[in-house]
Amino acid sequence: MFTGIVEELGEVIGKETLGDSARLVIRGPVVTSDAGHGDSIAVNGVCLTVVDVLADGAFTADVINETLNRSSLRGIDVGARVNLERAAAVNSRLGGHIVQGHVDGTGHIISRTPSEHWTVVRIALPPALARYVVHKGSITVDGVSLTVSGLGHDWFEVSLIPTTLEMTTLGRAEVGAHVNLEVDVIAKYVERLLGSQGDRRDA
Repeated sequence: MFTGIVEELGEVIGKETLGDSARLVIRGPVVTSDAGHGDSIAVNGVCLTVVDVLADGAFTADVINETLNRSSLRGIDVGARVNLERAAAVNSRLGGHIVQGHVDGTGHIISRTPSEHWTVVRIALPPALARYVVHKGSITVDGVSLTVSGLGHDWFEVSLIPTTLEMTTLGRAEVGAHVNLEVDVIAKYVERLLGSQGDRRDA
C-alpha cells in the first residue's frame, strides 16, 4: 500500500523488452536506500516489485503484459523521469490517501491553466472510471495523491501547488501526455457491497 506522496523523481536508465513483458532499470537513490529484493516501489503509480538493487542507487523491476496494457509504462523510454514512492510503513502518517498501486486506466492531459501560485490541470476521464470520481474526492495521477477540484462528465481537474509542480512529473507533463489513474478504492468497495445487497434482496 502507498499514500500517493512522491518521495523523489527517478529516471529510467534501462529498458529491456522480453516478449510479453519488460524489465526496467530505474535510478532512485532515496527509495533504494533501504530497499531489497521483493520490496514494492510505486513507479508513476504502478506498484512494481524490486528484482535487484544496483550499486548506483538503481533497481530493476519486471513489468508484465497486463501492466503494460493498462498503464503508461508501455510507452516509457530510457531517460524518462518517473515518480517514485516506497510502500507505506504501518507506523507512518497517511499524508495522502490509500493508494494500492493498481492502475485502473489512463487519461491524457487536456489543458494546463497556470495562475500566480498554482496550475489547474484538466485530464480526460475514461467513461468506465467516471462513476468513482467525485468533486473534492481523492484520485491518484501518476502516483500522486490529488484532490478533484473540478469535474465534468468526461474530465476532471486537479490544482497543483508549487511543491507538486517541482517534485513530481506533473510539473513537466505537457498537454496530450498520458497519465496513470487510480480511483479511490473505497468507492469500488462501496459499489460492490451495494450490488451484493441488491442481489440478496432479489434472492
